[in-house]
Amino acid sequence: MVVMKMKFPFEKRVKLAQGLWLLSWCATVAGATTFTLGCLLKTELRRRAEVMDNSDVHIVPNTLMIVGLASLGINYFASKICQDALDAGRFPRWKNFLKPYFAVSSFFTVLMLLAVIMSYAMKGSLESSLKAGLRNGIRFYKDTDTPGRCFQKQNIDRLQMEFQCCGNNDFRDWFEVQWISNRYLDFSSKEVKDRIKSNVDGRYLVDGVPFSCCNPSSPRPCIQNRLTNNSAHYNYDYQTEELNIYLRGCREALLNYYMGLMNTIGAGVLSIFLLQGSVLVSLRFLQTAMEAVAGNENTEIETEGYLLEKGVKETAMEYLNPVLTFLLLKNQVQEGTSDEAAPAAP
Repeated sequence: MVVMKMKFPFEKRVKLAQGLWLLSWCATVAGATTFTLGCLLKTELRRRAEVMDNSDVHIVPNTLMIVGLASLGINYFASKICQDALDAGRFPRWKNFLKPYFAVSSFFTVLMLLAVIMSYAMKGSLESSLKAGLRNGIRFYKDTDTPGRCFQKQNIDRLQMEFQCCGNNDFRDWFEVQWISNRYLDFSSKEVKDRIKSNVDGRYLVDGVPFSCCNPSSPRPCIQNRLTNNSAHYNYDYQTEELNIYLRGCREALLNYYMGLMNTIGAGVLSIFLLQGSVLVSLRFLQTAMEAVAGNENTEIETEGYLLEKGVKETAMEYLNPVLTFLLLKNQVQEGTSDEAAPAAP
């Protein structure tokens, strides 16, 4: 059953070829834009790699860069095909090329759609990666003398100031780790000894936060130490006072930032996907309309174009059967090789 059959007079074929040529170059620019967006997202993710536990989310920018580069080649050939479609004598040379071209183009176009879906669906993976990465970043904050962690303090401080956040979930995360290095502790001090002895792990825990948690918008000088001790500060109530440190956790801040970035990029790439799909559909109509001209002396006759010569299922199987046959033959060859390599039974 032919899908979406349409009649194409000569003038309509010419206009289709000319319009599609312009559309293909627009799609080429859009492909370059997709690649650029992938590079931008990759760069932003790498900037905060020290607070991410894994790089699973990098599949989104990697996919965008791949489909962006593929789109450049796909649309370049589309523009050349459109040029030759204006000359019935030159178009037949593309006959054997178009079937694999449409298969490859459809694959990368679907991959572009998957990249859009992943940009919205990676929230859970990104959040778990940030949760573990920030937890480790806070734990290693004090290790400024440890190779590989020398810049951890600087990175966390810059992160908290840039995103106006504090801790992983909130500022209380700093109460649970020793974030002051032993190098800067006076072990002859009774207060230091008492704090270390009061902790089963022998850590120096304080109800304070690093300076980078301080909110400069607060009118009161920053209270970053003894936050839970009301008597340590004048006119201060830990439970009711609006603290002059950042209350939002860095995980929430980073998650909102990256999801906002990926959702914006996803919306842009979705529009590019629709443009790319329009190019392939229009090119398919042009191809089938021009194939009917081949062998006719009168190249200005009215022809019929269609999207699919058979149904969707039959067309899909037509492309999948060669792949399945190849994989089946490959497995048979591997099994035969294994049987030959097996030692004979005594």
